[in-house]
Order: sequence, then structure tokens, then C-alpha cells
Amino acid sequence: MTHLSSSSFFSDFGLLLYLEELNKEELIRFKSFLKNETLEPRSCRIPWSEVKKAKRKDLADLMSKYYPGEQAWEVALSIFGKMNLKDLCQRAKAEINWTAQTMRTEDTEAREVQGDQEAVLGDGAEYRIQIREKFRIMLDKNHLLGKSGDFCHEIAQEGRELLERLFGEEVGTEEQPQTVVLQGAAGIGKTTLVRMMMLDWAQGNLYQQKFTYVFYLNAREINQLRERSFVQLLSKDWPSTEGPIEIMSQPSRLLFIIDSFDELNFAFEEPEFVLCADWTQVHPVSFLMSSLLRKVMLPESSLLVTTKLTAWRKLKPLLKNRHSIQLLGMSEDARQEYIYQFFEDQSWALQVFSCLRNSVMLFNMCKVPVCWVVCNCLEQQMEKGADITLTCKTTTSLFACCISSLLTQVDRSFPGLPSQTQLRSLCHLAAKGVWTMTYVFYKENLRRHGLVKSDVSIFLDTNILQKDTEYENCYVFTHLHIQEFFAAMFYVLEGNWDARDDSLQSFENLELVLESSSYKDPHLSQMKCFLFGLLNEDRMKQLEETFNCTMSLEVKWTILQWMETLGSSEQLPSHLVFLELFFHLYETQDEVFVSQAMRYFQKVVINICEEIHLLLSSFCLKHCQCLRTMKLMVTGVFEKKMLNSSFPPETWAGSHIFHWWQDLCSVLHTNKHLREVILCHSNLDELAMKIFNLELRHPNCKLQKLRLRFTSFPDLCQGISGSLTHNQNLIHLDLKGSDIGDDGVKSLCEALKHPDCKLQSLSLESCDLTTVCCLNISKALVRSQSLLSLNLSTNNLLDDGVKLLCEGLMHPKCNLEKLSLESCGLTVACCEDLSLVLISNKRLTHLCLADNMLGDGGVKFMSEALKHPQCILQSLVLRRCHFTSLSSESLSASLLHNKSLMHLDLGSNCLQDDGVKLLCDAFRHPSCSLQDLELMGCVLTSACCLDLASAILNNPNLQSLDLGNNDLQDDGVKFLFEALRHPNCNIQRLGLEHCGLTSLCCQDLSSTLSSNQGLIKISLTLNTLEREEIMKLSEVLRSTECKLQVLGLCKEALDEEAQKLLEAVASSNLRLAVKQDCNDHEEEDGSWWRCF
Repeated sequence: MTHLSSSSFFSDFGLLLYLEELNKEELIRFKSFLKNETLEPRSCRIPWSEVKKAKRKDLADLMSKYYPGEQAWEVALSIFGKMNLKDLCQRAKAEINWTAQTMRTEDTEAREVQGDQEAVLGDGAEYRIQIREKFRIMLDKNHLLGKSGDFCHEIAQEGRELLERLFGEEVGTEEQPQTVVLQGAAGIGKTTLVRMMMLDWAQGNLYQQKFTYVFYLNAREINQLRERSFVQLLSKDWPSTEGPIEIMSQPSRLLFIIDSFDELNFAFEEPEFVLCADWTQVHPVSFLMSSLLRKVMLPESSLLVTTKLTAWRKLKPLLKNRHSIQLLGMSEDARQEYIYQFFEDQSWALQVFSCLRNSVMLFNMCKVPVCWVVCNCLEQQMEKGADITLTCKTTTSLFACCISSLLTQVDRSFPGLPSQTQLRSLCHLAAKGVWTMTYVFYKENLRRHGLVKSDVSIFLDTNILQKDTEYENCYVFTHLHIQEFFAAMFYVLEGNWDARDDSLQSFENLELVLESSSYKDPHLSQMKCFLFGLLNEDRMKQLEETFNCTMSLEVKWTILQWMETLGSSEQLPSHLVFLELFFHLYETQDEVFVSQAMRYFQKVVINICEEIHLLLSSFCLKHCQCLRTMKLMVTGVFEKKMLNSSFPPETWAGSHIFHWWQDLCSVLHTNKHLREVILCHSNLDELAMKIFNLELRHPNCKLQKLRLRFTSFPDLCQGISGSLTHNQNLIHLDLKGSDIGDDGVKSLCEALKHPDCKLQSLSLESCDLTTVCCLNISKALVRSQSLLSLNLSTNNLLDDGVKLLCEGLMHPKCNLEKLSLESCGLTVACCEDLSLVLISNKRLTHLCLADNMLGDGGVKFMSEALKHPQCILQSLVLRRCHFTSLSSESLSASLLHNKSLMHLDLGSNCLQDDGVKLLCDAFRHPSCSLQDLELMGCVLTSACCLDLASAILNNPNLQSLDLGNNDLQDDGVKFLFEALRHPNCNIQRLGLEHCGLTSLCCQDLSSTLSSNQGLIKISLTLNTLEREEIMKLSEVLRSTECKLQVLGLCKEALDEEAQKLLEAVASSNLRLAVKQDCNDHEEEDGSWWRCF
């Protein structure tokens, strides 16, 4: 251990710093270790009662008291070691040693060093005084220039919480951001906020343990400077002429604020290697700022940068490991609109109505006539000169003010405030009443909850409770929402309900509240809403001041744990669950908490059919920074131009729709993880689509897949087409079912021909296309440098259209690899052209011609092409192409010659047993390279199963075989299972769906599953299997010898006992998934044509 003087110094100042670095769980563990910690047998332990309730500062004081001098740090380091906090130990020891060196007073040199340190501390004090005076004048000047004191007070109330957590640790991580960006529109208060930060720091109220010095650099002042050293740049506010040189030796304790980056007149185009790291060298100020922002100079220091949203594109490339926060504000129009139905003063009336009308949730809750409690509350707020638009922001904020107003009634003596015990009893009464849907309370109810006559009198005097005048000893809350509000307060009031004499009641369980839903438990919905609203720390402070009570944020962490469980569930929450979740998260108005809650979701599905849905989604999705896939359906929002024509224009909230939509669409470029957006069954007007396309073109948009299925395009696809040339990350576009038509395809083809278009996959399935568009597509295929996959299925292209496509496909510059022409009205007439494509095209490897009337003649053309040595086709889909067993001979011959074809789909054609027997001649030949064969619904019986078994045994390449929807029966699959048990069998996937199987086949199946180590997927859905055989099958499925991963069974078709057996199997064999649909539609199992 170091010298005692260093130990004393570090115990006084350093121990608290290190306790601050412990998160909540770590602090609890630290206290637990401290409970039993002693340095020697006779030493005195700290009383556990004091340790348990101690906050970090109190805990540091207790340790210094009970373990004086070096002992406090010996104990702390010992516990850090037991907690395996190696980094914390190392840093603490290093800092103790450094402190010892700086405080050594053994000789004159040490005293000189100490004197120098005192001088620096003296300068620090003078610097704080100077900063305090400077920024107090600045803020006063803002007030004189027209910014009201209420505005500044509002900034202080809302901004202080934000400022305190800007550089704090994220929950669940140990990382603290070094660079924070405050973004916001002009005039939103960014400069006021950081100037208040400077004042608070100088007054000793902010960042005292984190930053020794904070420096403010304003863009307008910097623009007027030419060449300086960085020290000179900072010297303008430094009290001595030498400048702040010594303090640069501890850059991690420095914070630099760059205010209004958007106003800096610098290009920031300097390459990083020319920038400066020496803060004493003179350089152009632009170099200094660039060096600071890019962390070349003082990389360990912290940065806070404010900027308008428009400059984010310029700022973002300069910053490393940034943390960005967007400041949101309320429009002036929303604050100035009025209500006119309740108040005598029409100007006040119009103002209140406007506030409620523009808050969709509040307006739905407080439909005109607005309840007296709300109106009375807002009237009192206006009399105080408060900004009621903030009060009306959420339901919780409004009712928090309502309840505050009940306790401060005008023209009456102030009744005594309820005690913490009285308040807790009332909240317990309210919560139980909400859960049990009890809204009228009798004297015995009150007494049972510990409320005696004197307690009830307080709540009667404050108009929280009302006594029924007609019935004796009968009480109700003044309003249902007031009861729900107090019910929500029950869960955040500090106090341990588990310690009650009676057992924990269901309504006291917070998890049950969180798991409730508005459609299953509508009576709990508003209480749950208020509960989330009370997580807002400003709201909590307001209520603590109102009731003189203590509240706890413990519920916050419980909710985050619940969020994590919800987000990590294998089953994605439904759109209704997400919508309700967004509703509650919006109520918190805590962007950091929302970010923490939403980080557990990588995929979100939401249906936006009302304006409120748009508001909630835009708020929450902006903070879902781990989001990778976003699926939206937007209907019924942009069709409405006015909410209600009877309302005056001043009260119309429709102007906010596009602002909310803009916010939602901004996710395309603000979320760096977002890769896929699905916008389906949606109706967007021209402006909404324009906003979407502008965000899609943003240089920071990392989107790779865009699916706009069954969506209207008022601009005939011109906007999306333009986006293809601007966004070079976008490689997959799916427009299935959208009304683009031939004209829309013309715009898309122009984009495809552009060299900046990087699209690789395009789906135009069911887009009402005709032969007319095929020439444009053909030309685009020749010019496009990137397009690899094209889906034109379910369009009336006809033979003439496909012939035009073939011209492009045969061009040597065509890069297309996959083409789907399913259900395009094709016949044998186009097959010769397609066969020539297969021979001449050196890139096309996948072709789907499903559901076309090709017939035996068409298949013959395809077979001849497959024989050609230049044909490189790997996958051919001929499902429902209306050919017969007559085609089997030509197909069989082609399979013997073709060395590239690995996947062949012949499903839903009348091949019959004779046709499959001919094919098996090729399948079992060693030169057949086929790996995946699909013969579903080919009118097969058990008669062909012996040949199929022979093919399985003799073809080492065949890995997947689908025989579903054929009448194979137990006798037929017996041959197949016997082949599967042979060591030469390489089958991995077998489809036997709806094959007429019964329990008689289960014995053979069980034997097969025990011996076959390669079979990983088998489908048995729509077959008749009994409980007894399921029981036998379950024993095999539990065995370690069984390697099966997917078993296709319709569990709902089985009896309850059989279902339980399968559930038990799934629990014991974690590798196995039992599900009805085994078709994952993945490219590797031959379903590429379904995956466009």
C-alpha cells in the first residue's frame, strides 16, 4: 500500500468515484461482500442496517469512518478482486500510486510540486467564477431578448435530467460515450441547454466527479479566428496569461463543447494524417477543430457537439463512437391554439381545446365535454402562466397536474398533506379496485386498507375522494382516471409490500401488470399507461414535491427485464402487442429509457391505421437502434385531409401527420443496423411517398432490402426508380401486387440501365404487367450491370412477351442468374426461344416456369436444352406445367447428360408410376448430379416406391426428396424407410405429407430414425397417426441416436395426450422442432422461386 497521505486523499475523493462506476447490481454485490468483510479479528464491521440503505456517497463515508486511512482502500480493492473487477482494481492501484507521487512532501521539490498543484487548483476556482459570471449574463441576455423565464425554467426542468445522463453508462454495459451529439431543429434550445450546462458545472452542480474542466467553443466566435494553438484558443476564458497548459496532462477529465457545428465555415476535407496532435502548435483554426472532432488531438477527452439536423451528414463522418440524441420540441401553433367550449374567456377556451385536440390520446380520453377536473387543472395552469401544451403532452403529465391542482385549490385553506403511509394505503385501495373493477368503496373497504376517518378526511378535503351524498359510508374517487393514476402510483411508491403480513396478492405482482393487454384486460389499460408515464423522472419529482413522499425507480429495471424477455422470445410479438408497447413507451417521454427498452427488438411489425399509431410508431422506432427488419402496413392515415370539418382550421392536427411520417421514415438513415423494410398493403399519397423516397436516398441509409408489396404508387414508381440510382446499398426490391403497370416498369427499367443502380434482385410479381413492358425489360437486362434475379410471375406476359425477353437473355452482356415466369400465360410456342436461352446464356442458373401450359411439347424443348453441354442450369421448376408421363423419357435422357442440374421440381403433373419409373432409371445412374427432387402431387402410388428406393440407394448426390400428396400408403413408404436405413443413403430431407400413412408405418419410421444419422427433416403432416404410435415415436425422438431436427406434424390434429408427448419431446431434445409447416422456403432446399 502507498503512503498514508495518498491513502487519505484517495479515500476522501477517489473511493466515491469508483463506487460510482459500479452499476446497480454490482453495488448490491459490493454491499453483500462488505457485510462480512474484516481486516483482522478485532476490527469492527459496519452495521448491516447502515450498509443496506446507504447510497454511494454515504457508503464511501461509512467505509472511511470504520476503516480509517489505508484500510478503506484495502477493503475496497479486496472486494473488487472478489467481484472479478480486474480493470477497476488496476486503475485504482495505478491512480493511488500516481496520487502518492504527486502528494509526497519529503523534500523541497515535493513542496514546489504541491505549490504548483495548489496554483492550478486556484486557477480552476478562478476559471469557474469567470465562467459562472459569463454564462449567467448570457442566459439573462436571452431572457431580455425575448426568451421568457418560464421557457428557461422549462429548459432547466427537462434538460437537467438529459444533461446528467449524457455521459453516463448505458444500462447493462460498461461503456461511457466520449462523443455526444445533440441534434435538433433551429430554435429548439440546443444552445440554451449547453450554456446552462456550463453554468451548472461552474456552480458545482453538474459533472463534478467526471470533468475537472469544461470548455465552451462557439461556432460564431471560432469563425472569426484565423491561426491559433489549441491552448491559445482556450485561453480566452482562462484567468492567467499562461493558458491552460498543465491541465492537458489529464485529457480524460476534460469536456469540450462545440456549439452550433452547423454554423462553422469549414469544409473539414483535410486527410487525417495531416491533422495535429500537439495542442501547443499554431495551426489554422479549421485544422484545430477537425483534429479535435476526429480525436487526433486529445483523443481521451470528451466532446459534446450541438448541430441542426441538416448538418448531420457533414458531421457524422468526422466522429468516432458517437452517441446521438435528438432534441424534440412542440410547434408554436400547437401551443397557441385554443379551446372555446368550456371557459368564459374565449381566448383561453380556444387554447385549451387546441392543446387537447392536438394530443390524440388525450382527446380520445377527454372527449368534449372535457371533464371538470381536467379543465380546472388547465385553468389553474394558465393562471400561473404555465405552458399547458406541455401539460397536455401525455395522459400522465396531464393527470399529474390535475392531482397537483386538487391539493392546491384556490380560495381555500390548504389541507394537510397525506403522509407516506396514508398515500400508500390509498394507492393500495386504488390498485386493488382497478384489478377487481371495484370503483365504489365502503367504510369497511377503507378500514381494511388502513384508512381511518381522519385519513379519509384528508382525501375528501383534497377532492381526491368523494363521499356519496345519497348513501352513507360510500366513497368513490373523483374520477375513474384519478383512481387509475393512484393505482399506478402504488407500483412506484417506495415501500416493500412483500413484507406485509398477508401473502402477496395477484394485483401486487408487477409482472402481471406488464403481461396484461388492452384486448384481454381492458380495465387495466389506463393504469398500465399511467405506470409507464410515472417512469419519467421529472413527473416523479413533481409528485414527490406535491405529496412530500418518496418514490422508487426500481420498477424501471423490472420493466427492462420484461422487455428483454419479450424481445428474446422465439415468436415475434404481434402487431397489436407492438402497438400497445409503443403506446406505453410514448407515455414515458424518456428517450433514453425507450432506447434501452427497444434495443431488445431486431424486428418490428406494426399496422398503422390511425394517426395515433403513426405518432407512437414514429416516436419509438427512432430509438430502436438494434432494429434490422421493419414491417409496416399504413392505411387510413393519408386519405384523411381533415379530422373533422366542423373544427376550425386552427385546431386541425392533420399537419402533424407528415411530420410524424417524416420521423418514422428517418429511421431509414438514422438506424445503422436497419437492413430490411417491408411496407405492404399500404396507401400512401404523393407527399408521403416523396418523404419516403427522400429518406431512402439519404447517404446514411444502409437499407438493403425493400419490399413494397400491394402498395399504391401515385407517382407511377418514379420516386422509387430515382431512389435506385441514389441508394447504392439497396440490392433487393420487391413490388409484388403493387399497381405499377407497364408505365411504372418503364421508369424502373430506366433506373436499371443507370450505372449507379446496384440492384441485384427485383420482384414484379402480380404487378398487372403485359407484353408491352417486355421490350423495356429486355433492354434493361442488357444494360444492367448488377441485376441477378428477376421475378415476373403472375403477369399476363404471354408467349410474345417472353420472346422479347429472350432477346435480352441471349445477349452476352446479360448478367441475370435467376428468372421466374410462373403463371405468365405461356405455352409451347415460347419454349424453343427459352431453350435457346438455356444453351446460349452463360449465367442463367435458375429458371421457374411453374403454372404454365407448356405440355409435353414444351418439356421436350427444355429437355433438349438440358442435354446440351453448354447448358449450365442448376434449378428448373416445372410444377403444374400440364405434362404427362410422355415427358419422362426425354427428361430421363437429359438428366443422364446434364452435369449441372441439381434441383428439379416436377410437382403437380400427371407423371404417374410409369413416368417416375422411367425417371428413376436416370436418378439411380451415378452420372446423375441431381440433389433435390420434388414430385408432390404426381399421382403416384406404392407401385413406384421400390424404384424410388433404388434411386435413393444408388444416387449418392440425392439429398432431398419430396413425395407429398401422393397415395404411397404404408406399404410404399416401407420400401423407402428400408432404403433410408442403408448406410449408402444420403437423404437429408424427406416429404411425406398427405401420403395416406397410418400408425402401421411408425415402427419402420422409428427404426429408420434410430439408424439414419443423416436425416434431419421429415414431414408427416396430414397423415393418420394414433396416440400409441406417437408414444413409441416419442421414445426414439428423445434418443441421442436420433439426429432429426425438424418433424412435420399437425399437433392440433392429435389428441391432448399426444400433444403433451410431443411437447415433452421438444423440451428434452432441444435440437428438434415439431411444426406443421416444414417448408422453410429457403433457397438451399430448392424453394428459391418462392423467396423473391
